Amino acid sequence: MWIKICGIRDTATARRIAELGADAIGLNFYAPSPRSVSPATALEISRSIAGSILPVGLFVNHSVDQIRSICRSCELTTIQLHGDEPPEFLTQLNEFKIIRAFRIGQGGLVPVAEYLNQCARLGSRPWACLIDAAVPGHFGGSGATVDWNTLAEDYLRHEWPQLVLAGGLTPANISQAIDIVQPWGIDVASGVESSRGVKDINLIESFISAARRGLKSADSTSGSCKPV
Repeated sequence: MWIKICGIRDTATARRIAELGADAIGLNFYAPSPRSVSPATALEISRSIAGSILPVGLFVNHSVDQIRSICRSCELTTIQLHGDEPPEFLTQLNEFKIIRAFRIGQGGLVPVAEYLNQCARLGSRPWACLIDAAVPGHFGGSGATVDWNTLAEDYLRHEWPQLVLAGGLTPANISQAIDIVQPWGIDVASGVESSRGVKDINLIESFISAARRGLKSADSTSGSCKPV
């Protein structure tokens, strides 16, 4: 189970997350977000965890040049696109591993299918797809959950990139979410915060522990979660 804690803003928290056994942290460069960091701070964080955990740069409607410049200065090789970037955008960033975020509402996974079909035609398949809840006025981190049952039934695991579940995950519900969806990875931001944008190490530790327990439970009842 690939575990990412998103919206990290200081080196001490990043190092502790690495010690707790997470696989990645998210560095948010979307300025309006309460979880955003400057490139200078992101570089400090990235260097503090080098070799122990993957730093992922989160971008929302940045230009290709902005993304490339920030990643170069912050020593990042993996990015998460959380805005309105079209499939054509991905073709210009093929030097990076790309996590493409999708915000899912009443339309279900139809927009995901259309987007990925276009990516296939362009030869720009994302490394992973992050599925979050669609909430008006939010690009993510709203705390709303997606329909887990629909996602489990409709996500084409053998055709599409590996699935990262996000949206409203907490220490209290992550085990159930894993049991139902059986994703390749999980991503959390607001669900491990003591206040908006402020991470709580105790909640992070509880989340990671609960996720590991949820994975063991899913393994024992339906086989291991398989990456695509």
